[in-house]
Amino acid sequence: MMTQQNLDNFKQKKKIFIRTFGCQMNEYDSNRIYDTVKKIGYEKTENYEEANCYLLNTCHIRDKAKEKVYHEIGRVKKKFRSKSKPLVIVAGCVAQAEHEEMLKREPFIDLVLGPQAYHKINDTILKHQVKKEKWEETDFDAISKFKYLSKIKNQKSKISSFLTIQEGCDKFCHFCVVPYTRGPEYSRPFDQIINETKELVNNGTKEIILLGQNVNAYNFENYKLSNLIYELEKISEIKRIRYTTSHPKDMTDDLINVYKNSKKLMPLVHLPVQSGSDKILDLMNRKHSIKTYLEIFNRLKKINSNIKFSSDFIIAYPGEDENDFEDTIKLIDEIEFINSFSFIFSPRPGTVAAKLPLIDRKKSLERLEVVQQKLFNNQIKLNKKLENSTINVLVENRTDDKSKLFGRSEYMTSVLFSGSDDLIGKVVKVKINNSNQNTLFGEAIKKINQKVA
Repeated sequence: MMTQQNLDNFKQKKKIFIRTFGCQMNEYDSNRIYDTVKKIGYEKTENYEEANCYLLNTCHIRDKAKEKVYHEIGRVKKKFRSKSKPLVIVAGCVAQAEHEEMLKREPFIDLVLGPQAYHKINDTILKHQVKKEKWEETDFDAISKFKYLSKIKNQKSKISSFLTIQEGCDKFCHFCVVPYTRGPEYSRPFDQIINETKELVNNGTKEIILLGQNVNAYNFENYKLSNLIYELEKISEIKRIRYTTSHPKDMTDDLINVYKNSKKLMPLVHLPVQSGSDKILDLMNRKHSIKTYLEIFNRLKKINSNIKFSSDFIIAYPGEDENDFEDTIKLIDEIEFINSFSFIFSPRPGTVAAKLPLIDRKKSLERLEVVQQKLFNNQIKLNKKLENSTINVLVENRTDDKSKLFGRSEYMTSVLFSGSDDLIGKVVKVKINNSNQNTLFGEAIKKINQKVA
């Protein structure tokens, strides 16, 4: 049992380093872990070689995720050969999926935490301190997790901040591991989200990006994502609202209508389609068709012709033939997606698609190259169109070399321009002079207010 004396001894200042893989939700989780472990005396370090605790926050979505974890742990082992071993924690989705194997396979790992057990991290660390036993916490307990985190102030101080409002998934797409690593869909209490937003605003946040595995499935006591956006819009300090990642099945009328009424919801809709072929969507168990996807697209474009779509694409899914691939190309041409992600299918253990026969690697790479070139061209075309025009930019910070201000357009495109620090945190008008695939370059439009003498 942890005595007060043991706890007091442990609370001497220690340093924790967190390496985060994967999605925005993992970034949010890592920040909340930092907020939590401060309670037991840890302070953040950017240099893992001086850490007393090394935590790896993992993602199971991409290829070879498990092996990347062991590779990273091996790198840390080498660095600490001649030093005192840090407490090593593996957290996140790979930890959830592989917890038993991890503790057996890699003795350097001390603790394993699933993504729904972060509220237990302090107790787990303190138990390990006393008993020196390896430990794993992988229960699905989102209710307790967010109830606990709601009592710990979110101390993140960024102009643009992530905020998780929903976790888990009930869709069971055949390629996806999320239902097995994040559990069933859970929506955070409405008041928790509003209160945490206000904490972030007090820290200087001007843009909120609402996160969820199926963020537009948010539903707490009949409050939906649309209600949440309207409520957040009332907070005067919030200048922009975004959300990701959404599912076509949950793009309901009330949410579509928000784009008609909201002044702060940005006109970029990230709506993963995965494939342009109904046959492949059916094999994926996506529960939407291309017809319904295009209906959503056309309704939103009718509301606001400036709305743009971004998406996710899985290329060379098992069963994809040339006709299916051409359907994807046609959809990309029709919608002109920007800021999109595309990957070759990679099987995730435990999913329905895990053991399906793969398409030839050379052919898969060729298809991916075609898709990515289409998507890159769309981005270049949009950026080129913006040259010599003036756009609204939310200024986030200075570049690493301090020479330019960095901000983002309404479509999440990076913008670099000269200006003074007093512009940070403001939405300013920037004239775009030139561009490349990823970035817009310009100059701030200065307002000259001259008083008559």
